[in-house]
Amino acid sequence: MATIDFPEDLIALERSAWEEIQAGRLTVATATAVQARLTQFAAEAGVDRYTVEMRLKRAVRHAETVEG
Repeated sequence: MATIDFPEDLIALERSAWEEIQAGRLTVATATAVQARLTQFAAEAGVDRYTVEMRLKRAVRHAETVEG
């Protein structure tokens, strides 16, 4: 499986969303911002949006299994 080099702003957005999810306070604004940037990045990279989203979530939420 090829790795995807995510831009720092996209990782930061997903981290914010994940923190909000864990705290039980995810906002529509945060979720919308993540989806918009994710969709933009997927189009620019020529990668399926679903694949980008899965790998981004894995990279942010399960970094220990991705790195190791």
